[in-house]
Amino acid sequence: MSQLIRLQDIQATHRDLIGDDYYDPTGKTAFGAGEEKIGKIEGALVEDTTGRIRYLIVDVGGWFSSKEVLVPAGLARIVGDDVFFDSLTKSQVEAMEQYDHDYQYSYKEQFEKDRQAFVADTIPAAERFEVKEESYNAPNTLELLEERLTVNKDRIVAGLVKVGKHVVTEQRNVNVELEEEHAHIERTNVNRPTDRRIGDDAGADTVEVQLEAERARVGKETFVTEEVNVGKTTERHTETITETIQREELDIDRDGNIVDASGQLVNPEGITADDVRRARGK
Repeated sequence: MSQLIRLQDIQATHRDLIGDDYYDPTGKTAFGAGEEKIGKIEGALVEDTTGRIRYLIVDVGGWFSSKEVLVPAGLARIVGDDVFFDSLTKSQVEAMEQYDHDYQYSYKEQFEKDRQAFVADTIPAAERFEVKEESYNAPNTLELLEERLTVNKDRIVAGLVKVGKHVVTEQRNVNVELEEEHAHIERTNVNRPTDRRIGDDAGADTVEVQLEAERARVGKETFVTEEVNVGKTTERHTETITETIQREELDIDRDGNIVDASGQLVNPEGITADDVRRARGK
């Protein structure tokens, strides 16, 4: 009859029995039926001869205050850092015995207790089920998760164009031809007799001639010199975005492959509890 020992104990004292890539669920979040969070995994119980996980130690503080129970490992579904017990209900856990850290459990004895607990009268009929051998096989299906980049585009204001106008003052020179009249006096010497006497034309001794000239008169007219139309054009470019993502890769559990100190495979059928104790120095 194989004994059950805590995984942390076998890791510390007999690691060659389980290898280096052994799956350890300790500390992972536990969920019950309906994906209701019930607590966390406090550890596991393994067979002392093979190192196979048979039970998960579950702290069900989400349902009951300060209670730990042993749940058959085969009822677990592992997704990343979470452990789901899809069929585990509060009524089933209530019918289970509380885990005793100081008690020496055996696989056969605990199996019989489970058969009674999962069909207890306190459990609703729809939640009762018969535990089978496969209910104690540690999960052999892991859901590996991977992060993938999803890129969306946001519309932002990348710039603002304002078109206005202002007045520029400058000096301009314009050449204009102007006419201007000047007096021209022509004197001619004559010597002819006349009947007029000096002084007869008093008051008419002045001749007045009006001289004219052109002056420039500057005016301003407004002309449209240019039309400005403001529109938009779209240009496309490619940006390279660098981001860190994660993915889960499979750790292969060498469950059942027992090696000795020299690395040679050992047939587990020939190992007894006394052999294990002897290997531990007991």
